[in-house]
Amino acid sequence: MNIIATVLIIAGLLFFAIGTIGILRFPDFFTRAHAAGKCDSLAAVLVFLGIAAYNLSDLSLATVLVSIKILFIAVFVFVASPTATHAITEAALLIGVKPWEKEKKRS
Repeated sequence: MNIIATVLIIAGLLFFAIGTIGILRFPDFFTRAHAAGKCDSLAAVLVFLGIAAYNLSDLSLATVLVSIKILFIAVFVFVASPTATHAITEAALLIGVKPWEKEKKRS
């Protein structure tokens, strides 16, 4: 169980790093928000699953209940994070933030 937990947590940290690279590399607000929303949601869920799996290494009723609570938190993050990202990007579009457009070559 510890190996599964370690793999899940390392995968989550990898996705956090990928999201950070996307935030630093992408050109405008909308693409940066997309990188943050997608990668951070998946990364948080993987980390929470890893923590829940690690908690189950000592199998008792208390640890199972704590792991179930952690799984509920993971589901909440999985639903709330993309929804919040969508709301923030829609608000930015409504107040006039322009999406990035590729420059056209002059002929």
